Amino acid sequence: MSQVELPGAYAAQLVELVVELGGSTEELFEGSAVSEAALRDPATRVTLAAYQALVRRAHTLTGEDGLGFYMGLKMRISAHGFLGFAAMTADDLRAALEIAVRFSATRSQALGLKLSETEDEAIVELLEFEPLGEVREFVVTSAMVGLAHVGAAITGSPIRGRALATFAEPAAFHRFQHLLPGEVAFGQPSNCLIFPREALSRRLVMADPVAAALATQQCERELEELRRARAIAGRVEAALLSPSGGYRSVEEVAELLHVSARTLKRQLAAEGTTFTDVLDELRQARALMLLQELKLSVDQIATELGYSDPANFTRAFKRWTGSTPAAYRRHPTRPAQQGTHMKRPAKGTRS
Repeated sequence: MSQVELPGAYAAQLVELVVELGGSTEELFEGSAVSEAALRDPATRVTLAAYQALVRRAHTLTGEDGLGFYMGLKMRISAHGFLGFAAMTADDLRAALEIAVRFSATRSQALGLKLSETEDEAIVELLEFEPLGEVREFVVTSAMVGLAHVGAAITGSPIRGRALATFAEPAAFHRFQHLLPGEVAFGQPSNCLIFPREALSRRLVMADPVAAALATQQCERELEELRRARAIAGRVEAALLSPSGGYRSVEEVAELLHVSARTLKRQLAAEGTTFTDVLDELRQARALMLLQELKLSVDQIATELGYSDPANFTRAFKRWTGSTPAAYRRHPTRPAQQGTHMKRPAKGTRS
């Protein structure tokens, strides 16, 4: 997970929101691996772990349980860089979504998009490639509300439909429900936006084929750079899981990749990582996903991850998250409630 990054623009937008809600930037960045000055540079990227820490801190400082809704409603397509520019200048909504699906990895490898169609409906599914843990509700909410908000902006009018979310209904949902372009069903198998298929043919208000082609070319270059940057570490991660269970050794992975163990270690070092780091990241990602399966005990998860002693798993998990596996499963972090200065949707307001 430490290798997964997001554009600094996403963190900068969170900072703006915290300030609007009466929070202090000094307190937000206290002890953070991210600085406010760095976020002014459009080339800055932050790790997923650092972004998760900022989100947790933002919740604590603002006491706002609807933070994800605010983020989505404030989303600007310019925050998505060349991908956003390519999408907004595409010919129609279908072309814009196809661009977003194709190049989503240039923004983050944590989330992806999938576009599918039935005879009458279009379905945009939000895919989670990295476990988001306790900030899942915030990230998914802000992404899905943001997609609906941006869709209305680039087409010139709201796109009515419905949404599915995997998590339970948030406590703040009733305050924002009237601002959303359709009904939302919670506790579903996937996170999706569903709307009439005919909306895919809507021409975009800023359609410009020349600008779209130039921006798409830049997205292609960014995607190729990303592939090169993670070439070896990604191949190692893909080879680590053994079909018979457990994880392959560095020698076994090297043999699969047709290099010596020494060469493999050198190649990983050139990418700024090690075999142990890649294994650690894979174990962490799998641990967070397996902890969502309540039928599995912590001891069973430890065995699944290759730990012969559950105590070793507990120590590793605490190093990754600051919490034990049992505590993490029992008590996901929830922000304390306290007043803020930003005007909010009236409590009890419904559509």
